[in-house]
Amino acid sequence: MGTVLALLLRQLAAETPIRPEGFTLVAVDGVDGSGKTTFAAAYAEALLALGHPVVLIHADDFLNLRAVRHCRGSDSPVGFWLDTYDYVALERDVLIPFGPGGDGGYRAAATDHRRDAAVDSPLVQARPGSVCIVEGMFLHRRELAWRWAYSVFLDVPFTETARRMAARDGTPRDPGHPGMRRYVEGQRLYFADSKPWLRATRVVDNTDPLAPIVG
Repeated sequence: MGTVLALLLRQLAAETPIRPEGFTLVAVDGVDGSGKTTFAAAYAEALLALGHPVVLIHADDFLNLRAVRHCRGSDSPVGFWLDTYDYVALERDVLIPFGPGGDGGYRAAATDHRRDAAVDSPLVQARPGSVCIVEGMFLHRRELAWRWAYSVFLDVPFTETARRMAARDGTPRDPGHPGMRRYVEGQRLYFADSKPWLRATRVVDNTDPLAPIVG
């Protein structure tokens, strides 16, 4: 881990507001390819180093099934923005249990997107004082932004995220390519609606993931 990244993560972990007798909900938001999964895992390690138990939730384990995600068409930006996630399941299984007055009994997944199937995830009991980090897209949309005790938005230009997605998924490297329209334009709809950089506690330029910059 780079020195700059380590220092930043220590800063974020130190300023995360912990509820010792309850639970703390944290979001790591960003477009596809911005480095959310890696960043959230490192953030979790920084919190653990301070003695805080952590539950890490991946929003992609709460995707709608393909028939719902693609109900407006498989290349629809509006469908990507509005239909990607099962927010009812995410709220029921994660946000309410880790929210104010929640009991910490959570389920880590509702669907398996690889099999395009619902899953019966076991009920797990989190320890009091746990921080629940949810990493995923669209986490500062109006229905969710008020849920977070602390949140991070990873700001990375589409030219860089498209390059990372191409290496990871084999998608086109050019964010202007028609094959990227669903993702890029769907994210732009999110930006126009929610302005996540204004709602996040911290905005982090993650263009260089080893040397992120706090805005």
